[in-house]
Amino acid sequence: MKIHKPLLSAVAAILLLATAAAAAPPPVTLNLSPDAANPASPIMGDHLRFWSTITNNEKDPIQGLVAWVSLVEVDQGNEQPMDLEDWSAHKAVAGATLEPGKPLRTDWPMRLIKSGDYRVIVSVTDRGGNRVYTSPTIQFHVRPKPMLKAGRVTAVAVGVPVSLLALFFVLKRRQRARHG
Repeated sequence: MKIHKPLLSAVAAILLLATAAAAAPPPVTLNLSPDAANPASPIMGDHLRFWSTITNNEKDPIQGLVAWVSLVEVDQGNEQPMDLEDWSAHKAVAGATLEPGKPLRTDWPMRLIKSGDYRVIVSVTDRGGNRVYTSPTIQFHVRPKPMLKAGRVTAVAVGVPVSLLALFFVLKRRQRARHG
């Protein structure tokens, strides 16, 4: 019984510390939301905009803040991070100082270049820290852009052969008239 009492005290102390640590707010709060003007059902070529709000929950400023956007394709069999070179010219916010309790609101514009299912996320760290904080993810679907319009294709698909046949008959008729 003497061994159990110190063991129980140690377990209780660990649980108390874990509960206190879990109740403390993280040093940084990071939120992400889509812009209200985003299309409800985007297609390739559309532009989307996402807004992140980073808030410093510490009592000291965060120096050298770095925030960046990531895009992941989640289509089954095609799961992969996307290179943002073609998707977004705005890839990071670097070197910012974030004062205690102050939010930093940043927009993340994006041009949709490939159809599929995607998730966007914003991450943040600071130059001196060793932790990375992430926003909740936002999932969206990009529909393919129809490349051919049926009305334009039908006119060409029917018009070219009919024109060639008409030209053939006109030339044949002229040839018969000459040889007569």
